[in-house]
Amino acid sequence: MATLSQWVAGARPRTLPNSIVPVAVGTGVAVGAGGAVWWKALLAMGVAMALQVGVNYANDYSDGVRGTDTEERTGPLRLTATRTAPARQVLAAAWTCFAAAAVLGLGLVATTSWWLLLIGAASIVAAWFYTGGRTPYGYRALGEVSVFVFFGVVAVAGTVFVQLGSVPWQGWTAAVPIGLLSCSVLVINNLRDIPTDSETGKITLAVRLGEAGTRRLYAGCVAAAFVLALATAAASWWVVLVLLAAPLAVRPVRRVLGGQSGRDLVLGLGETGKAQMAFGALFAIGLALG
Repeated sequence: MATLSQWVAGARPRTLPNSIVPVAVGTGVAVGAGGAVWWKALLAMGVAMALQVGVNYANDYSDGVRGTDTEERTGPLRLTATRTAPARQVLAAAWTCFAAAAVLGLGLVATTSWWLLLIGAASIVAAWFYTGGRTPYGYRALGEVSVFVFFGVVAVAGTVFVQLGSVPWQGWTAAVPIGLLSCSVLVINNLRDIPTDSETGKITLAVRLGEAGTRRLYAGCVAAAFVLALATAAASWWVVLVLLAAPLAVRPVRRVLGGQSGRDLVLGLGETGKAQMAFGALFAIGLALG
C-alpha cells in the first residue's frame, strides 16, 4: 500500500503552479475591473487544482500500464510503474479528482452559465486523453497545445468570465504569457524524458524537435512570457512588476541552455515552478492595481 507521502509525490506537486497561477491572474483581472467574486475565484481554483492532480494521476496510470514509464525513469515517483500502488487505485484516484472538479464546477455553472458545462467536459476529456485511450494526443506531440489552451486561455479567461460575466481584452491578453509559462513546465519535463520517450514510442514535441530544439523552445517560452505580459501595461502599468520575477527564471534557463540533463532538470522543473508562481503573483497584483 502506498503511503500518504507517496500519493502526494505521485500527484507531482511541482506542477501545481500550472493550476494556481492562471486562476490568480484571472482574479487579478477581475479585481482590476472592480468585479471580483472571491467565492467563485476559490471554486475556480479548486476546479483547476483537481484537474491538475487528476491529469497527473491519469498520466501515471496510462503510462504505467502501457509500459512507457519504468522503475528506472528519472523524475517524480511513478506509482503505477514502480508498483508502489495498484494500477486500479491510481486510476480511481484520477477519476476521483476529475469528479471533484466536476462537482466544484457545477457551482460555477449554476451561478454563471450552462455552457460552462461544455468547457468543463472538454477539460476532463482533454485531461484523460493526454495519455489515455488508444490514441493519446500526448504521444503525438500535441501536449503543449493542450496545456496552452486549458492552463492558459481557458483557465485565465474562464476565471475572469465567472466573476465578471464577460472577458475584457486584458483577460485574453494575460492568458497568453500564462499559457506559455505552463508550456515551459511541460517542455522541461519532456526534455528530461527524451531518451526514455524515444525508446518507448512516446512521440512528444520534445522528441520531434530533438534536444537542441527543445532547449531553445523552453527558453523561448519563458522569455516570451515576460515580454508579452508587458502588453497589458495599457490596462495597468503596474504589470511591469512581473520583471521582478525574471531573476528566478535565470537559473532554470541556464540549466536548460547549458545542456544539463537527468536529475539536474528535475531541479530545473522545481525552479521553473517557483519562477512561475512569482510571475503569477506579481502579474495578478499588477492587473489588480490597474
